[in-house]
Amino acid sequence: MPTVTSGKVLVTGANGYVATWIIKTLLEKGYSVRGAVRSEAKGAHTRNLFASYGDKFELCVVEDITKDGAFDDAVKDVDAIEHVASPVTLSAVDPNELIKPAVEGTRGILQSALRHGTRVKRFVMTSSTSAVKEIGVPGRHVYSETNWNWKAVREVNEKGASADQMEKYCASKTLAERFAWDFYEEKKESGIPFDIVTVIPPYIFGPWLHEIKDPSVLNVPNNMFYDDVIQGKADNETLANFGYQWVDVRDLALAHVLSLENEEAGGKRLLISAGNFKLQDLVNSARRFSDEIPLGNTSYRKEAAEHLATLDTSKTVAILPQLHYRDLEDTTLAILECCEKNGWWSR
Repeated sequence: MPTVTSGKVLVTGANGYVATWIIKTLLEKGYSVRGAVRSEAKGAHTRNLFASYGDKFELCVVEDITKDGAFDDAVKDVDAIEHVASPVTLSAVDPNELIKPAVEGTRGILQSALRHGTRVKRFVMTSSTSAVKEIGVPGRHVYSETNWNWKAVREVNEKGASADQMEKYCASKTLAERFAWDFYEEKKESGIPFDIVTVIPPYIFGPWLHEIKDPSVLNVPNNMFYDDVIQGKADNETLANFGYQWVDVRDLALAHVLSLENEEAGGKRLLISAGNFKLQDLVNSARRFSDEIPLGNTSYRKEAAEHLATLDTSKTVAILPQLHYRDLEDTTLAILECCEKNGWWSR
């Protein structure tokens, strides 16, 4: 399929954390952007944020992403789609509170793109390593783009509302991404005018552009940073042992845009990760910029830390050689500066 290096891009969930950075990156590279939000009120901050770009940026309202035909107008006259909108919560009772909007939103926008997106050449979807890595599996594991988290789906099918909250979220990401690929493979047989890329990040840290009123509504990793690093709420054992993979939101946004522009990305799952971390690594990094940050676990040694799960990102590195990851210090400083700007912390 042809790459997309200019024109207009539809970005869903336009008022969200990741989407605002994708929009900024697209606009800075000369694209026009149509951002989809659920209401005019929810889009007000985003409209103001990108007002300086004039008619290069526009908003459209898609009130209910699960409704058939909800994206019919949004997909018209765009050259590519960045589908970012998806529910994120760890307080759902019924798993379908997460699974239905994740899957039906994906179904709806793909169907609209097929019916009405006559100019669409590429569909890029934000997935998650939650759709790749299985939780609580003993032993060491290296995960790649070939892995799927079917364990979460099985648990949700078996336990329903009593399933672990994280497993509910993982199931929603797995099923939504899997639907996108099944849809593409099925339609490819009869001809489909666009191809698909899924961008798969782990924990997303870094500065925010979207409207945030207090730290409690930050995305989960940045909220964790505020609670456990800035406020020092985590105990020593948690600081030394809790960890995951991470990426800076600005690098993730660039990966989304590069996925439009790179021919080899078409039809691929792209794992995006800057590496592994433990919570104490974040503490140590933050203390380089301020001794007001609590010390945390002073016996922690990075070189001795165990990471039972790692990501093999070699395929992404080969496909997107222009993508270079920020280091943890750069990301940490940006978070601290955002917190300081919002009046939540001072040096």
